[in-house]
Amino acid sequence: MPPATTRSPDEPAPRQSRPTMVAEAIKAWVMEQGLKSGDRLPGEAELIERFGMSKGTIREATRILEAQGLVRTRSGPGGGTFVHEMSSDRARALLSSYFYFRDLSLADIYQVRRALEPEVAASLAGKLSDSQLQQLEDIMAGYNAPARTAEEEREQHIASLSFHATLAEMSDNPLLSFIIAFVTRTLSDLTVYRKLYDPPNHALWAEGKTYQGDLLRALRAGDSDAARTTMVAHMQTAQALMEAQEAEVVLRLTV
Repeated sequence: MPPATTRSPDEPAPRQSRPTMVAEAIKAWVMEQGLKSGDRLPGEAELIERFGMSKGTIREATRILEAQGLVRTRSGPGGGTFVHEMSSDRARALLSSYFYFRDLSLADIYQVRRALEPEVAASLAGKLSDSQLQQLEDIMAGYNAPARTAEEEREQHIASLSFHATLAEMSDNPLLSFIIAFVTRTLSDLTVYRKLYDPPNHALWAEGKTYQGDLLRALRAGDSDAARTTMVAHMQTAQALMEAQEAEVVLRLTV
């Protein structure tokens, strides 16, 4: 696949189509009006008058918004076009499609994890409830023993990454939560389709289990410095072990 082309800073941005411009105008209007998920948009005739566009343009703009997951159209009695809140799963799926051909590396992923996850861990030290800490412990219970098969390794790796996504969701910063959940999901997908779980990596399991245990103790004790330091070491060790695993898989496939 040819590399993506980049636009010069002096080059004008591509001109948007009328439906695209109207879709953006509708989004801005929804924000200005403070509409929430489930609120009905004005009827087609009112949109035509408000935005001064043809019926065809308004309908195409609505289809664009629906494809983006921002509105939902229902037919029949009580039907119409309604504001719709996109789920985080759908947002991550759309973002995954963008990165599908970007050939992300483990180094790309861990660069983001090293930058964000230690700070999230530090910010949550001493702030998690007993039920939240128990939720993290329950996830760890799913990989108490090292995997015996490649299939068990795959499931344990996914569960271990869910520990990090769950911890991020406990942050009061929704952007950080979303980014970390997306990155861990991307790493999980990469592990599966590159088969980095075969053969089972007992060193990765043991190191990960130890670091997560230390992290939980720091979170419970309210020690933000220890939580940050532990997560930094965890990310560095995990990256090294994962890259070694990937090199072994590549070597096995080429001999």
